[in-house]
Amino acid sequence: MRLPLERLGSIHHLQTGEVWSADDLVRQVAARARLLEKAGIGARSVVAIARPASPGFFADLFAVWSLGATAACLDPGLTPAERETIARFAGAAAVLTGEGGPQEGWPVPVFALDGETPDAGATMPEGAGAGLDDPALILFTSGTTGAPKGVVLSFRAILARLSLNVAHIGETALARTLLTLPVHFGHGLIGNSLTALFAGGRLHIPQTGLALASSLGRVVDDHRIGFFSSVPTLWRMALKLAKPPQGGTLMRVHVGSAPLTTELWSAIADWSGAEVVNCYGITETANWIGGASSRHAMEDGLIGRPWGGAAAVVGDDGRLHLKGEGEIAVQTPSLMSGYLDRPDLTGAVLGDGWYRTGDRGTVDEAGRIRLSGRIKDEINRAGFKVQPAEIDGLLERHGSVAEACAFGLPDAVSGEIVAVAVRLADGAGETAESLREWCLERLRREAVPERWFVVDEIPKTSRGKVSRDMVRKSLTETPCA
Repeated sequence: MRLPLERLGSIHHLQTGEVWSADDLVRQVAARARLLEKAGIGARSVVAIARPASPGFFADLFAVWSLGATAACLDPGLTPAERETIARFAGAAAVLTGEGGPQEGWPVPVFALDGETPDAGATMPEGAGAGLDDPALILFTSGTTGAPKGVVLSFRAILARLSLNVAHIGETALARTLLTLPVHFGHGLIGNSLTALFAGGRLHIPQTGLALASSLGRVVDDHRIGFFSSVPTLWRMALKLAKPPQGGTLMRVHVGSAPLTTELWSAIADWSGAEVVNCYGITETANWIGGASSRHAMEDGLIGRPWGGAAAVVGDDGRLHLKGEGEIAVQTPSLMSGYLDRPDLTGAVLGDGWYRTGDRGTVDEAGRIRLSGRIKDEINRAGFKVQPAEIDGLLERHGSVAEACAFGLPDAVSGEIVAVAVRLADGAGETAESLREWCLERLRREAVPERWFVVDEIPKTSRGKVSRDMVRKSLTETPCA
């Protein structure tokens, strides 16, 4: 598959000071592709890439793709046992790491290509390449220690998603993009990185986590950032720690990967001075399906119309309806080919060109999507269905609550009861009992949490997302309030 490398943008690594022009990047891609070809990598080979974002990461990725091979982008923080599980399951022929990257646990050859000096006249290998519908990318969403769940995206799906993203964001905003997320999952890799690079923009790679949150406004001003995408977790820190940007360059901000409350949405818009889009996307759809802009309306769960494709709901009758309430289903040109070697999982969510998202919500007469929660997270309390995302959103409107995560716990009488972990704001004097009383005034009794965990921190995945299963497991052995 010949990617349009002639349109690639440039990369500035803020920690190392490295700046790669588009020409630098293309030369590195050509040199690395030739080395991989000599190592036996070709069309439909699988190459794992286990390294954080850097100019070298993108050169490795594009080199793999230029040979028609499939890239499996992995979390560099995997344990040796997890690396072996994933590499074997993916059928990897090789692993690419940066200098000092993870070397142990791989059952296949490991290459670190950053030390190579490209020949100024290097050209791309004349490999057979791959077709549009051949696999380009494997992203693992779960199962690093058990049965892996790898999402397979074709070259066609990725190119379609990049084209739609650029069309909806605009090349002007993408001219200077800040990468705030890891590149081993779709939001960071496709939405925050590849969209900018394939629009010809400059991608700025900063420190992440607390260091970025506390300096976000300054970084935006120093590098005249026009666009970036992130998760609510970063914003909760940044709004508390960072001064707003003053330069007026920030044009558009995306927030996704977790529910965004109206209050947080509004606070981000005030802080940034930019258009803030509440985005909805899934790895299985190669990043964003759509998003709602702060310039039109801000309300909990509002996503708006799909960016290419269509939305419907699966009703209680099990049939697709173009409007109504139920499980959200989507058609999109960026849909995954399926789960790697898991026809059982693929068949459960794909049918007749539609993907069942597992998210509950509504589609109205105008085709606008509104989300209300995850079906798999739904708590069944003696027949009453409770959406934990609604409880999270309510509690996070309380002035003393910094963050909340509701989840179900088994109960011999009710089947399940509602539990919640709460991280209080600094200096807050609320208790579990006072918060429960506050909820009783605002929630139906069946949805008011029975078990409360007041915690210093709510556990998150490496992607910065709250996993209800992770929170549940970390707290069930902890005495509750």
